[in-house]
Amino acid sequence: MESYYAVLEAIAGAPGDGVLAFIIQVEGSAYQKEGTCMWIDADGKTIGLLSGGCLEEAVAVHAIDILTRRQAAAVSFDLRAEDDSSWGQGAGCNGLVLIWLEPVTSDTRHDWLALKRCLDRGEHVLMVRSVVHPNERPFFQSETGEQFGGCCRTPRPEWREWLQGTPFYQGQNGLYEADGETFYIQHFWPKPRLVIFGAGPDAPPLVLAAKAAGFSVTVSDWRPAFCHPSHVPDADAWVIGFPHETVPALHLNERDFVVVMTHQFERDRELVSLLADKPLAYLGVLGPRRRTDRLFPSGSTPPFVRSPAGISIGARGPHEIAVSITAELISVLRGRLTRAER
Repeated sequence: MESYYAVLEAIAGAPGDGVLAFIIQVEGSAYQKEGTCMWIDADGKTIGLLSGGCLEEAVAVHAIDILTRRQAAAVSFDLRAEDDSSWGQGAGCNGLVLIWLEPVTSDTRHDWLALKRCLDRGEHVLMVRSVVHPNERPFFQSETGEQFGGCCRTPRPEWREWLQGTPFYQGQNGLYEADGETFYIQHFWPKPRLVIFGAGPDAPPLVLAAKAAGFSVTVSDWRPAFCHPSHVPDADAWVIGFPHETVPALHLNERDFVVVMTHQFERDRELVSLLADKPLAYLGVLGPRRRTDRLFPSGSTPPFVRSPAGISIGARGPHEIAVSITAELISVLRGRLTRAER
């Protein structure tokens, strides 16, 4: 799960000022990478992790100073040493981590709330932050063209290219230089949506696992007693209806992930016929491949359909199968190939 979802929720609910800490550069190896963030409130309480626990306390101490001075700054931590005298407390991670501390006050809080609203609407947002001018607010632009934050400068052409041309969840965060100035670039992505067709007894474990991995989960079923918060309490949305009703109503697109698991052959056949021409990020069908083959008129499963859904780990039972499917969803989201695809 991307750390900024919880951080933005914390900012929205915070009664006062605080500090946003971003990892902006990693040299070598570290527990977290560029783009990971943490929220520190005025009392030193934190949301999120920048490391495995060895940096958070030190970052919180620096954050108090940032709040006092009301000016952003970068702080570096050397995790390469293996002795306890280092900031890494003997972590031996072989990495040098540069962290940017951004004060969030009554003057700038609305920028971060605007970012949250964009993500809630399903929009990709690019943030550009000058490292040379710490008093300048970050610049934000959403894929719909909305701009907010430090809009005193003219956006550079490459910023628009990165915003419009970056595949879903594939953008690189980090530092870059232009005209002698150093900027930090971060992509903020809306939560990927997983739609599960079928709300049988094996649906709740998959919903829970996918939610923990950062997906927004919608469950759809024609049976009201199954497609209900009392049966699938962790879902974000419940859509009741038959496939010919629900598939059009869901407005599926190339960022959506879909798993078909109704356990009723004719219902699955109807679903795959409706879904086959949709530009989905992922389409998986539960069950053995030979069963899935029979769902298609050609008698063969198209290459874009994952069947059986999930990475082959020898999973048994609903909870292990949920782990297997969630692992495959993450692999597709991050642009990684599974062993079977190599």
